[in-house]
Amino acid sequence: MEDYYKKTKHLVAVDCVIFGYKKEQLHLLLYPRGFEPAKGKWSLMGGFLQDKESSDDSARRILKSTTGLMDVYLEQVAFFTNPLRDKAARVISLVYYALLKEDKYDETLVREHGAHWWPVNKLPDFIFDHEEMVRKSMEKLQLKASINLVGIELLPEMFTLQQLRNLYEAIFQKKLDPGNFRKKLLSTDMFEKLNIKNTKASKKGAYYYRVKVTSQNKSFDRLMKF
Repeated sequence: MEDYYKKTKHLVAVDCVIFGYKKEQLHLLLYPRGFEPAKGKWSLMGGFLQDKESSDDSARRILKSTTGLMDVYLEQVAFFTNPLRDKAARVISLVYYALLKEDKYDETLVREHGAHWWPVNKLPDFIFDHEEMVRKSMEKLQLKASINLVGIELLPEMFTLQQLRNLYEAIFQKKLDPGNFRKKLLSTDMFEKLNIKNTKASKKGAYYYRVKVTSQNKSFDRLMKF
């Protein structure tokens, strides 16, 4: 045990890349840092790992304190360990990304932190290595979305294939061929076509679909690799 106390101690932080989806766009929740160094610069939501707290618990605590949400999709991304990443001290950061609907959070909490939703294609300058954290989180989200139904919780329970394609275009940040997308999706046999149409977009209307209960954890087998 004595050897433990002789070792150099480091701070461990947890940073959350919080993605939101609204009006067919993917956004990122950022807030102005409230202390030095880099006070006032745009930062990810984060905090230090507390005693008797796992990194997952820490990420959930940060999400709860900043958005009011607990039941949110979370995925661990990577450790950031550059010894020069924070000028104030040696801080090792573990990054998570989260997915939430922008109409399903506590606006009062977000305002208290001075936070703001930024479109992922129009982001401001970040503090430290937070830009790299966002880039790696986007890459992991895109990889995950090409294999599994990640992001489906950002849609209503019933959705059209166009709504699903809009979501995937927001995640992959590019336009997808409608016919090819439809063919790939339906070939997975993971979706149930409903006898209900959305007639708001056109007179003809588009059929609603929903995810089959048995398909929640199925793999696309990289069929969604664009």
